Amino acid sequence: MLRLIQAPNIAIATLWRDLLCEAGLPASVQRQHLGAAAGHLPPGECLPEVWLTHPEHLEHARALLQELERLPQRQWFCRGCSERIEGGFEQCWNCGAWMPA
Repeated sequence: MLRLIQAPNIAIATLWRDLLCEAGLPASVQRQHLGAAAGHLPPGECLPEVWLTHPEHLEHARALLQELERLPQRQWFCRGCSERIEGGFEQCWNCGAWMPA
């Protein structure tokens, strides 16, 4: 196994792991429960980490995570309810209307 990256929190670590696994790159999250030891251990040692099962997947895994960082971020107003939508969302969270073309 090979440590790929340290995540800022367990939610992000899980998201990254799931992305890698869906791409056929087996990965796991380690240190997911060390946050409880914060204050007893250095903070940098308590953050969750994403580990690859096969070291030969390293370059492909890094490329996938870089693509994830570059997802388009949009800002639009829903035609259905005038809600302002930000980020990579294409559907209104409030009324379910889709982003205009």
